[in-house]
Amino acid sequence: MAALLARGLAERGDVVRVAATGTDALDAACTQEFDVLVLDVMLPDRDGFAVCRELRERSVWTPVLMLTARTTVGDRVHGLDVGADDYLTKPFAFAELLARLRALARRGAAERPAVLAVGDLTLDPASRRVARGGAEIELSPREFVLLETFLRSPGQVLSRDQLLEHVWDLAYDSRSNVVDVYVRYLREKVDRPFGRASLETVRGAGYRLVDDEAKT
Repeated sequence: MAALLARGLAERGDVVRVAATGTDALDAACTQEFDVLVLDVMLPDRDGFAVCRELRERSVWTPVLMLTARTTVGDRVHGLDVGADDYLTKPFAFAELLARLRALARRGAAERPAVLAVGDLTLDPASRRVARGGAEIELSPREFVLLETFLRSPGQVLSRDQLLEHVWDLAYDSRSNVVDVYVRYLREKVDRPFGRASLETVRGAGYRLVDDEAKT
């Protein structure tokens, strides 16, 4: 399969490198620049899921297409959760593969970590785990979504209206103090027990999440 794909892509004028193992794929992706990576799941030494997760942990943001015979919903969800950008199952049409690769190449290598982090505060959307310095923190579903919203825009001031739109629904009046209440809940769980002050109030504008350790 790898040889057939390489030949088909090369005939189009693409430059292709084939890696036979997960270790080889990691070495190549970490030391060379590629427009897109195509990863099979069933590799001889480590599976494609592990390769993809490690790439993201090493801050390699090259778009990844998982190409595999594993077709269950759980497999597809797992592939996307570990950092893949697309998931195509075998058998497939070569024309569709090409279209997906073109779409991924247009997207480029923007940062999109599987685990969100600001300083030592981390949030894993897939496992729904939150931790500060390795200590796990229990959050309610709404608190989790609010923290995820802050972590996706680190250092950026988010207004109450923006937070209402992302975390709640249109049923909430913009005059409601629900945002302030839940920010206070978050501070009681992710900041104060650790002697931190990462959730800042910006007077007249809203709130922002910062790495307060970086300021010391």
